[in-house]
Amino acid sequence: MAQVIFILNGPNLNMLGKREPAIYGSTTLDDIHANCRKEAEKLGVEIDFRQSNHEGDLVTWIQEAGEKGAQVLINPAAYTHTSIALLDAIRAAQVTVVEVHLSNIHAREEFRHKSFVSPVAKAVLCGFGAEGYLMGLRALAGYQRNPES
Repeated sequence: MAQVIFILNGPNLNMLGKREPAIYGSTTLDDIHANCRKEAEKLGVEIDFRQSNHEGDLVTWIQEAGEKGAQVLINPAAYTHTSIALLDAIRAAQVTVVEVHLSNIHAREEFRHKSFVSPVAKAVLCGFGAEGYLMGLRALAGYQRNPES
């Protein structure tokens, strides 16, 4: 059975392509999904790509990933800076997580500099745009093959 990587997307990411293109670019979430599918195929992994504007959905999906032994690539969006629930879910589910952001959150408003997910993430990618998702997929696929890398 192929390795499964959950790709979880938080609030307002369904608006990509329309929302603040000067910050987030013109790539839509559907574009990111399609690119992730192609990359996953090359890597020999399966992806489960989801988006929700609701924090509880993300918590439930993290728990589900843990139950299935899957890894998680997550763009928590605004919940990055506010959600202790995501932090607790990742800890409880004991999943390997890579956190990804389209923009460089450290070059933006001060309130975006704090992440509740980063302390429990294997790695954090920010500022690479949609390419960050593909980088995260590659990292998780490689980590699965060689956890000591």
